[in-house]
Amino acid sequence: MTKIDSLRRCLLPCFSPPTTTSSSCSATAIVTATTTTTKKRISSSLRDDLDHPLTTQVPQTQDQDQEDSVSPDQIFAASAGPLPPPRRSRTMVIGTIFGHRHGHVWLCIQHNRLSAKPLLLLELSIATHQLVKEMQCGLVRIAFESARPDLTSCPLRSVPAWTMFCNGKRVGFAARRRASEQNRLMLKTMQSITVGAGVIPAGFGSSDSEDIIYMRANYEHVVGSADSEAFHLMNLEECPGQELSVFLMRTR
Repeated sequence: MTKIDSLRRCLLPCFSPPTTTSSSCSATAIVTATTTTTKKRISSSLRDDLDHPLTTQVPQTQDQDQEDSVSPDQIFAASAGPLPPPRRSRTMVIGTIFGHRHGHVWLCIQHNRLSAKPLLLLELSIATHQLVKEMQCGLVRIAFESARPDLTSCPLRSVPAWTMFCNGKRVGFAARRRASEQNRLMLKTMQSITVGAGVIPAGFGSSDSEDIIYMRANYEHVVGSADSEAFHLMNLEECPGQELSVFLMRTR
């Protein structure tokens, strides 16, 4: 038995490694596992020297919000540039030029042919036959000018007196009048006439003892400013080549 024990002592170390080796191997495995675990933790961490992706996107989001907050009116104003001046006021009125055959001319402006109160009624110093002669050329420009400093604050059509020019020539003056009973009767006689030119016989619908020559038509009323207005004749069917414009101008 003693020999057998001695043989076991000699042979067993050859078949089973010492415990220190196993413990060292396990320690090595633990170190390796620890290293592996440590490497995994290090690889999953973020670097401090790199910009965070969310941080770089925040300014872009803010810029987009600022672009979205711009109103369409601001975009249109920036693209369109300065605003154009306001458009002029344009309306249609009825204009009548009339006068006795051997008298002087009157100019009457009405809202429409049924208006009892004229917008403007001027008595002109030019003779009827002289204006008819000027109109034979087909182009007539009548200008009324006011340069009185004491009349700059009143409405333009309320100016009582004007200096009159016809086709660039000074031909006298014009005075603002209130419609008399005779004027109202004459305008009432012409209510059925919208556009046309002709003669009202003496005593027909009026108390005049002389024929009245008239020309009645639609005019385009253009208000340029507080100191300028214009009335442009819309061509008559009876006088297709006739061009006539009336201007009211005030200088300050």
